[in-house]
This record gives sequence, C-alpha cells and structure tokens, in this order.
Amino acid sequence: MTPRVTWAVAARVLAQLRRDHRTVAMLIVLPALLVSLMWWMFADSPATFDRVGGPLLAVFPSIIMFIVTSVATLRERSSGTLSRLFTLPMGKLDFLLGYALAFALIAVVQAIVVVSIALYALDLDIRGDAWQLGVVAVLDGVLGTALGLFASAFAATEFQAVQMMPAVMIPQILLCGLLVPRDQLPGVLNAVSDVLPLSYAVDAVRGVATGNGFGSGAGGDALIVTAFILAALVLGAATLKRRTA
Repeated sequence: MTPRVTWAVAARVLAQLRRDHRTVAMLIVLPALLVSLMWWMFADSPATFDRVGGPLLAVFPSIIMFIVTSVATLRERSSGTLSRLFTLPMGKLDFLLGYALAFALIAVVQAIVVVSIALYALDLDIRGDAWQLGVVAVLDGVLGTALGLFASAFAATEFQAVQMMPAVMIPQILLCGLLVPRDQLPGVLNAVSDVLPLSYAVDAVRGVATGNGFGSGAGGDALIVTAFILAALVLGAATLKRRTA
C-alpha cells in the first residue's frame, strides 16, 4: 500500500462524484429524507420515533453506501478501467482504500446533514453527545462502503451488484435489533446476529442515544464496527478481480 497512490485514487473518485450530481444528492440527501419520512409516520407517537430514529441513522446510510459503491466498483471492472489502472504501480488495497477514503469524506457530509436534521429539525431525543452520534453515523456509512466493495467482487453485472444488497443487507436489518431486540431473538438467530456488523452499528447508535457514550458501551461497539470495516477491505482486496468474466 502506498499512501500517495491511495490519495490519488480517492481524488479520482471524488472528481467523478463531483460530476455526478444525482449520486451525490442520493448519498447526502436521501438518508435525511428517509429519516424524515419515518418521523412523519410516527408523528402521533414521538416516543416510537425516539426509539427507532437512532438506529435508522445506522441503517439508511449503510444501505445507500452499499448500493452506490458496489455498483461503482463493478462499473470500473466491466468498463475495463480497473484493468487499465492496474497497469500503473497500484495495488488492490490502494484501490479499495482510495475508494473507502473518498466515500468516508462523503459519509462525513452525509452524517452532518442527517444528524443535524434528526436532532434539530425532527427533535430526535438522545442523551449522549451529538458529535458522538455523528462519528458513529460516519462509521456506519463507511461500513456500507466497505461491504459494498467486498460484495462487488462476487457480481458480474451491475444488476447482480444491486441484487447483492438484499442478500447481504436485508438479513442484517432483520437481525440487528431494529425490529426485535437481539436478546429476544431465538437462540440461533441471536448467535447469527452476534457476527453481523450492522448489529454493532445499531448498538453503537443506541448506546450514544441512551447516554452510554464512547467511554462505555458505544465505544466498544464502534471499535467492532471499525474492525469489520478493515476486515471487509482486506477481504475485498483479496477477492477483487481486474475485469468481469
């Protein structure tokens, strides 16, 4: 891995995104719109929104980042761009880290927007610090990016890349504790949820929301999410193909 090459890849991705206004709008605006929709649905039950609103700050950015990055990476392969890039002195990890870095910067903007709207426009009630909630939201967006980069290695077309989303993300949404507390799941499902990254992303958000910040439970969950991000990037580098079959 060469930091200069990684930064060059990140700059290239950001330059592409700057010209793609629709994708940028989806990445930054859509999570806030979805959280606002949930607030509207529970307008007559603010306590319910306070209970699910925090975890949604983990779920929505992860899903959107997953879709965009998996499709974008597959497009690099199918167009032959990735094969041409690898004729340069660039390793697979440089490529994936560059992508992750670029989308991490997008995730920072995304988190600022969605957390600000949730707290100050939708009056989401949390006991922890807003900045900690923002940090966790950034990690959750980067988690979706890392999982999308990893999953794209197993798709041959953009349609297949989109199909990876329900296969990878929907089971995590069902088992992350958003619908049913994880300790109330059947034993086998509870054990499965313990090895799913989104479970810890939701736990980290809930920890901050309930006042258990980085000095207690949320800090450990955030570190586990970070470990999942690094593992997904390493596995993605090991499985990345230069072109589609």
